[in-house]
Amino acid sequence: MDDQVLKRAESELAGWTNPVARLLQAIEKNEFELFCQPIHSLTAEGGYPMGEILVRMREEERALLPPGEFLPVLEHYRMMPQLDRWVVRNTVKHLAGGSRIPRFTVNLSGQTLDDADFPRFTAAQLSLNKVPASALAFEIDEADSLNRLPAAVQFAAAYRAMGGSLMIDGFGRRSVSFAAIKALNVAYVKVDGSIVRKILTSEVARTKLGAIMRVGAALGFSLIGECVEEQNVLLRLKSLGVGFAQGFGIHEPHPIKSFATPSR
Repeated sequence: MDDQVLKRAESELAGWTNPVARLLQAIEKNEFELFCQPIHSLTAEGGYPMGEILVRMREEERALLPPGEFLPVLEHYRMMPQLDRWVVRNTVKHLAGGSRIPRFTVNLSGQTLDDADFPRFTAAQLSLNKVPASALAFEIDEADSLNRLPAAVQFAAAYRAMGGSLMIDGFGRRSVSFAAIKALNVAYVKVDGSIVRKILTSEVARTKLGAIMRVGAALGFSLIGECVEEQNVLLRLKSLGVGFAQGFGIHEPHPIKSFATPSR
């Protein structure tokens, strides 16, 4: 992690005398909140078949803290597995209670990929709440999938065996390599915003997207265009045959409770 990112985050938390103890307390006392940003289907049926889970932290004087203010500290102190377990536990509970979005995607940190017990924990949460693994997909950042490929492959195999699916996030942010996609046998690939934002103006971006789509057709994974902020970009993705799109130009994140099935 960039030292400057950590320093900025720690400066934001300067009022905490002990950041580690404060973050542990937040996890133990459920002082985080789940938000969801729907993922739009670009097929004829349309709608929101999936939604990405995002996390905010409650602070009495400052309302909700964005992830950039606490995630770097959690990563630095290797506390991400604890947060990821909290997210999975509470996401599964929401699914069990009824959701208008049938599948949620949860970002999995590189540290959690190294946690050999995490697949068992996830299976236990799904079983306890009678939620199928197909209702919960995990997103693995492209960099984490490449840097921790053996651990990522092991986790992917374990979760697919439960009936769950995985996706690569931020694909194409750097060079376009399909090694991790092939090794993990992912169901979805999120095309990075650095490509999506430029598809109207850059031939290089369109060429990259075309290459990803061709490999997707051969390997059987679907594409999600992320960071869609303009209607023209959304229409171009649809015309090119991209299956899904996500971004502030489509739907802003909202508290997960707003997607609950209305009680009768």
